[in-house]
Amino acid sequence: MRAVVGVASRAERDICLAIRRRVFVEGQGVPEALELDGLDDQCTHFLARVDGAPVGTARLRVVEQGAKAERVGVIEAAQRQGVGRALMEALEDAARLRGLERLVLSAQLEAVPFYQRLGYQAHGEVFREADIPHLAMQKGL
Repeated sequence: MRAVVGVASRAERDICLAIRRRVFVEGQGVPEALELDGLDDQCTHFLARVDGAPVGTARLRVVEQGAKAERVGVIEAAQRQGVGRALMEALEDAARLRGLERLVLSAQLEAVPFYQRLGYQAHGEVFREADIPHLAMQKGL
């Protein structure tokens, strides 16, 4: 089974938010007030499906450093099946199409090896976001 990733329509945004709530709020204990940060209208949202079922999401926001990947989440049952990789490839392609030269992100420490396999490099010191340790990472496009 292969993940199919597309830009989420306005109608599909609720599905993306439901996945984020399941992964981050319920799964990791992130307070909903932090997860829903008020930036969603500034972002392009992506939805990953496997066999038609929604299983992952991410959003892309243009920032001073280029593009920023945010809220990359895959439901537990679909993890380690290439969904995260497919989401990141879709974000990278979208950033390139906009003429952006770099993709940055804040990776939870346990996800750093995943992003490194995709060519991202960590920089700076560990910091806490939603009381979860993170590292800043980036990749030239």
